[in-house]
Amino acid sequence: MARIKPQALLQQSKKKKGPARMNLTTIILFSLIVVLIVFFLFSTYRHWTHRSRFQSDNGLFVSEGENEYGDPKKSDVPGYAVLNTSKGHIAVELYKKSFPEVVDEFIDLCQKGHFNGMPFNLVIKHTVIQAGKNQKFGASEDWTSRGKHYSQLDSSSLKHKAFMLGTSKGKRDNKGFELFITTAPITNLNEKVIVFGRVVKGEDVVQEIEEVDTDENYEPKSSIGIINVSLRQKI
Repeated sequence: MARIKPQALLQQSKKKKGPARMNLTTIILFSLIVVLIVFFLFSTYRHWTHRSRFQSDNGLFVSEGENEYGDPKKSDVPGYAVLNTSKGHIAVELYKKSFPEVVDEFIDLCQKGHFNGMPFNLVIKHTVIQAGKNQKFGASEDWTSRGKHYSQLDSSSLKHKAFMLGTSKGKRDNKGFELFITTAPITNLNEKVIVFGRVVKGEDVVQEIEEVDTDENYEPKSSIGIINVSLRQKI
């Protein structure tokens, strides 16, 4: 039997006891996977942190289209609406307790984008401005007679002051929900519209709209309207 030389035995021992080496490609792939996982977790954290901070700072609960918090009757109903018009912003406090059904309908239409692009189609100085998609102006003469009559009365005795937000009475479909903002006190406004809010900021914007040039039908000669409406818990 042939004897194995000591040098050959030493080399065989090193081959058996030496640590296994990882392939370079495997190391690179593993490192990339770890980096991607860390990046994904960091991005997710930043997204939700930013979204939470944005909603908290702005009090904004509704975006265009989808209702983000379900049925408003089962949760906190926004107390304010901001009308972004081509002349500026008009902030309105909503009368949630006095007219809950009308406010709910208004909120639902805001979420559906009903008022986006809605024009002001009736502007009567010292009386009212009206936004709506209905081109039938109806009793514009009635509005003017009311404005002239009530401008001669003692404003302290009037039930409704200027800058009140309302909509027409009667059965309304999606196309029939119009917005009226008074620019002067009107004592029996409830006979004509349902008042469900009041302007708390942006009275100067309402007055600027009121001063636009109109034709004989009190229709603005230049295009002016509501760009969009956002709902808020506070202003």
